[in-house]
Amino acid sequence: MRKGAKRKGAAAAAAKASSSSQENHKEEDEQQKTSKAHRAKRVKASKPETEPEYFEDQRNMEDLWKEVFPVGTEWDQLDSVYQFKWNFSNLEDAFEEGGVLYGKKVYLFGCTEPQLVPYENKNKIVCIPVVVAVVSPFPPSDKIGIKSVQREVEEIVPMKEMKMDWVPYIPLEKRDRQVERLKSQIFILSCTQRRSALRHLKVDRLKKFEYCLPYFYQPFKEDEFEQSTVVQIMFPVEPPVVCEFDWEFDEVDVWTYPLWFCLA
Repeated sequence: MRKGAKRKGAAAAAAKASSSSQENHKEEDEQQKTSKAHRAKRVKASKPETEPEYFEDQRNMEDLWKEVFPVGTEWDQLDSVYQFKWNFSNLEDAFEEGGVLYGKKVYLFGCTEPQLVPYENKNKIVCIPVVVAVVSPFPPSDKIGIKSVQREVEEIVPMKEMKMDWVPYIPLEKRDRQVERLKSQIFILSCTQRRSALRHLKVDRLKKFEYCLPYFYQPFKEDEFEQSTVVQIMFPVEPPVVCEFDWEFDEVDVWTYPLWFCLA
């Protein structure tokens, strides 16, 4: 074979390789353009950035009123009590330095007061929570009173019989510590009765929770009863004569003189 033919064949092969290389470059450029176009489309289709949400810092004793068990409240009304975010900041401030309860040993119990209030253009009965604070060096009582209009007499039972007890309240900033090492000055009335188990209780037992009232006894203070000064006197005659004599205001001579004529 001649040298000229070889050179022509090599040149043709080089030209063919060059053209195929150019075609490959074109395909790569087109693919890059296509991918860039897709990325541009995706960027355009992205949603606008939403503004960040800011939440208020939780106060140290914000949940104090929720932790206090509302004595005597019907079980089916508890959800209605907690549906509103009640503000008990005045109670929280009382425990801060300079407050009336600062540094004191306090026992808290709760109750509810149904009130007819305007709500959403309607008059609605709302159970308003109330928290009562008792300053005392020891628990005010370990008993609960059960009283209602339907019951003839008041029943006094131990708190533990109704699954209630005084437990320490731990503020939020101290809940990562061990309870045993904390010297709590705030105690709340708590109830461990599970609501999921209420359906297994008898009706009388269930109603007892609704009739519960805090029962307090002050051992250092005697019961003060106003003693009556009126004495009833009955004379054994036929028919019997019954009179009342007030030994504070009546004089014996003046009071007995008319009786001689009545009994003569």
